[in-house]
Amino acid sequence: MTSDRRTIRVGTRGSKLALLQTQIFRDALTAKDPSVRIETVILSTSGDVDKQTPLSILGGQGIFAKELEAALFSGAIDVAVHSAKDLTTLLPEGLILGAVLNRADPRDVLLTVDGAHLADLPSGARVGTSSRRRVMQLRQARPDLRPIELRGNVDTRMRKLNAGEVDAAIMAAAGIERMGWAERIAEYLPVSTFVPPPGQGALGIECRKNDEEIQSLLARVNDPDVAAEVETERAFLRAVGGGCQSPIGAFAKAEADRITLHAMLADEEMTVACYQEASSHHERATAMARQLAEEMQRALAQRTGGTA
Repeated sequence: MTSDRRTIRVGTRGSKLALLQTQIFRDALTAKDPSVRIETVILSTSGDVDKQTPLSILGGQGIFAKELEAALFSGAIDVAVHSAKDLTTLLPEGLILGAVLNRADPRDVLLTVDGAHLADLPSGARVGTSSRRRVMQLRQARPDLRPIELRGNVDTRMRKLNAGEVDAAIMAAAGIERMGWAERIAEYLPVSTFVPPPGQGALGIECRKNDEEIQSLLARVNDPDVAAEVETERAFLRAVGGGCQSPIGAFAKAEADRITLHAMLADEEMTVACYQEASSHHERATAMARQLAEEMQRALAQRTGGTA
């Protein structure tokens, strides 16, 4: 990268968390080459505009990404910074994931006003979340609690919790920690029972497939282990059909030459959930994820008498 390189236009959502994540990416770029010139372009997504409609009705996966992707296609921006979990199962033709980096704690966390743990919440307590996956996993862990739709940015949801609109909330540890609110976390929920969604905690940097100069730049900040984890998780999501409304969790951990995948899959009616894990060498991780998805779909179909 040389100083005569064009200014890099980085697209992002306008929430405080999105801007913090964009700054993480900017810092990673400039650490590799201080001469890089970066312009932040703030865009509003349909998920940001409509804060009332449940995500499953609004469109689910991709509602926080499509406007950024449209800006990539138009040339208004050169890269888009996403929470990797917000990316669609298959990226639009012509776009690629140029880098995956900076994975914070991928777990879900419980936040309560008084610091109570999940086991300590009274029967009937209202637990806020906008995720069908979290609702399903909450039902498995504490069927006596009452899930409440909780939309908005991380700071909006925190305000609603503080205002007493819910008794507790389940959110991503990464967002809470990046906002500087780790002391508000009452409990980190185990991945064995609250399996995170694919990509949670990682930053996914999207770019145009034909922009080799940008791809070369992004390769310098890509974290190979995090990229392998997220690709394994996304391979599982693709195999089960990420466009469906079934609650899905997939969390991969790379250690030495192996990747272990924890997965959860429920039926669309949210009556039955299946939990499994598998491990393989790095080079077989995506094939392992596909095989695990097929096994879990069969197991779920047997238990429901139909299909997942």
